[in-house]
Amino acid sequence: MTPLLTFFFGLLLLGLFAWYFSTESDGKKRWLGALLTLLLVLFCLDSATPPEKKIRLGLDLRGGTSFLLQLVPQNGQEISGDMLQQAVEVIRKRVDKFGVSEPVIAPQGTRRILVQIPGLDPAQIQTTKEQLQQVAKLEFAEVHPNSDALIAQIGKGEAIVPPGYVIKDLVQSRGDKEYTEQLLVRKQADLTGERVTRAFATYDQQGWGVSLNLDGEGAKTFLDVTSELAPYKGRLAIMLDGKIQSAPAIRNGPIAGGQASITGNFQEKEARELASVLENPLRTPVTIEETRSVSPTLGADSIRAGVVSGIGGLALVMLFVLFYYRLAGLVALFGLLLNIVLLFGMMAMFHFVLTLPGIAGIILTIGLAVDANVLLYERLREELAAGKSLGAAIDGAYNKAFSAIFDANATTLITAAILFWQATGPVRGFSITLMLGIVASLFSAILFTRTAFRWMTRFAGLKRLSMANLAPRHQFNFLGKRVLAVFISLILIGGSIGFFAKRGVNNFGIDFRGGDLLVLDSQPSLAVAEVRAALEPLQLTEATIQQEQAGTQQMLAIRSAEDTSGKILEKLRSSFPDRKITAAQQEKVGAQIGLEFAKKALLALGLGMIGILVYVTIRFEFSFAVGALVALLHDVIITVGVFSLVGGELSLVMVGAILTIAGYSINDTIVVYDRIREGLRNRTGGSVEALMNRSINETLGRTMLTGGLTLLSVAALFFFGGAVLKDFAFAILIGILVGTYSSVFVASPIVLWCSRIGHKRAAAGK
Repeated sequence: MTPLLTFFFGLLLLGLFAWYFSTESDGKKRWLGALLTLLLVLFCLDSATPPEKKIRLGLDLRGGTSFLLQLVPQNGQEISGDMLQQAVEVIRKRVDKFGVSEPVIAPQGTRRILVQIPGLDPAQIQTTKEQLQQVAKLEFAEVHPNSDALIAQIGKGEAIVPPGYVIKDLVQSRGDKEYTEQLLVRKQADLTGERVTRAFATYDQQGWGVSLNLDGEGAKTFLDVTSELAPYKGRLAIMLDGKIQSAPAIRNGPIAGGQASITGNFQEKEARELASVLENPLRTPVTIEETRSVSPTLGADSIRAGVVSGIGGLALVMLFVLFYYRLAGLVALFGLLLNIVLLFGMMAMFHFVLTLPGIAGIILTIGLAVDANVLLYERLREELAAGKSLGAAIDGAYNKAFSAIFDANATTLITAAILFWQATGPVRGFSITLMLGIVASLFSAILFTRTAFRWMTRFAGLKRLSMANLAPRHQFNFLGKRVLAVFISLILIGGSIGFFAKRGVNNFGIDFRGGDLLVLDSQPSLAVAEVRAALEPLQLTEATIQQEQAGTQQMLAIRSAEDTSGKILEKLRSSFPDRKITAAQQEKVGAQIGLEFAKKALLALGLGMIGILVYVTIRFEFSFAVGALVALLHDVIITVGVFSLVGGELSLVMVGAILTIAGYSINDTIVVYDRIREGLRNRTGGSVEALMNRSINETLGRTMLTGGLTLLSVAALFFFGGAVLKDFAFAILIGILVGTYSSVFVASPIVLWCSRIGHKRAAAGK
């Protein structure tokens, strides 16, 4: 589908959605819901099915291309650690501009950088090489007022180049022909690209170009320079890596505001690439030493195990939903399948890259979709138990469950949007799949299933629904145990922080602190699966094993913890004595997660918590917001503490797991809050504590079902997903258990205590 058709199709969908939610006619809603579902499914299938539109897989799932960069010292200078780190961060930002590709970027040795990017075709490899190597030294320099006359005289031998100036060529295209103009440009630049804070591609009557924003000092310098040139309409040469890109005349007076633009007959792709490198210039030039193709970082064996166990876990969830809710469960299963189709269709349409952290986002969104259906059906059970007809019960269930579903998804969506805005790498990949999944799950759970029930009650003669019920009938006094529960939580939090602090740097894997790189050559070649099996006794759970190929030469690269490469080499030689294993390369490799990455991730999480605080305060009360944030921190801290206690190491993959836990925690808490809020609104008598206890008991069936089903799917990944995915699944398992506990025993007591404090203050004020 062309971009123009996509645009008009989007307008059509928006119009249909507006019509659906504005009409009161049950018949119109039925037809509009069916039409919207059909159009969206066809659109997503069209986006995902052609080979050229299929979802791109990340480095951990597909492999890609490896570039080994070397910094080139200038004028005999020594390469310092700061210079190497600056180059790493610049390369990371440039690669991020290619899309959400989640590359591997790490210092190697004292002057080299390892860059691995997934899914590049030959043309993209060449473009990437140019982008990685371009220094992007931007300079603004005045053109001599008598440039044309002086150059003519110099050409005739009647004059010499004035001191402080140099002759440079400006190549311009007019139609199909190129013209070269010589300009006399000042050697000393008036302004450099270090003052550029932002660069972006633009399109106007002159075609594609690049617009620049300058910092405060740069804006002042630019104003001074253009003020000198404006009276005689002088020209300002804009140079990139010493080559003039354009030399506009300052015709309309001095330029204030710190904005400049570069034109030069760019194509769209060229303009966007130029904007990327200008925003992230290299202080030290780099060259590419080697280019190799690399296998997936997870290994084909781990990917197969993960896919099989993931599908198995999803199948178990579907079977239980079908058994428990019967006909309503069948409707939920179709909604879940629709959710998956919409999610993958949108990912293909927007050319997003799927990686393991992205899969973590998918797991969470499937959990949210299942939870939405459980909320609806548990409400439906209550409405039917109240003696309502099926049609009235369905209407009541959807009306009452909507606020809980909307608020739970809205808080998660706020966090995901802030993560996408601020973070980079795997955190951004997680946020993308989560945002798309939330949109898909809201559509499938609310609009699709409601439409299906409308058709079934209207034309299929559906009069009754039966469901199983495993929820306990006993009313538990949860809040009566709040002091004990909080005491237990404080011990667990204190123990988690204490043990984490005691382990120190041992908590962090090679993605955070770097390690060893061992590149092996063997005859015949070693396979990833057999190497992983041979290294199991060494318990190097964080080791990354990849096959690399340069031309016809095939080697094996192993990234492992510091000072382990010698043990690995010795173990493999003893395990495979007939393979003639030699170490082609053995050196230190730096952290893949740099300081800039960590800062952005922490800033994104902080802003996400502020967003949750504001939203929950608006929708509920401030005490509810405090409880939600405390529960979220409680879940993350204890999960990380338990993971540290069993000897786990934090990695990029674990970042995705922790974000999944945070999303699950806030979703679970909001669902409990919604029922408490409803109870407070409809309060007829009794204490606040009794009302809150009753509300928690009313959601207990939903809490057990959602937690149990999510545990079921993740447990399949833990037991059958292989060694690489075991830590990932283990962290999520712990997070789900702790998150379910905190929603009842942490978040709710905080709301109760805050409400009592508020009442006391109000009474004192009177």
